[in-house]
Amino acid sequence: MQTIIIADDSSTARMVTRRCLEIAGYQQARILDARDGREALVMVKSQGVDLLVTDLNMPGMDGTSLLRHIKSSPRLHNLPVLVISSMGNAARQEELLRLGAFAVLDKPVSPAAIVRALKELEATEEREA
Repeated sequence: MQTIIIADDSSTARMVTRRCLEIAGYQQARILDARDGREALVMVKSQGVDLLVTDLNMPGMDGTSLLRHIKSSPRLHNLPVLVISSMGNAARQEELLRLGAFAVLDKPVSPAAIVRALKELEATEEREA
């Protein structure tokens, strides 16, 4: 069973993202909620996680800092990170991709956008295998 962490300070956004993941075919996944980057990082370090979905603008540790921590860790750097945020512009998206996010989606996110991003991730992982 896959484990997915959704990091967002908005409970509504976490619920919407969870529903989008379920619609996208992840009904059987174990989906965990984190209210900020610090909580997500603790969960990532202590759980076997297959995917992290994070917002950018969160109190404490923001999504960019969370992404940097994960991608700088030899143990965690292969964890796929999907960023979903309303703070998107082209330069910001390029920066997040350069930092190691596999995709950056704008809020409000649709199940179709999540499906496309995850299919691209799967295709990339298959090519690298």
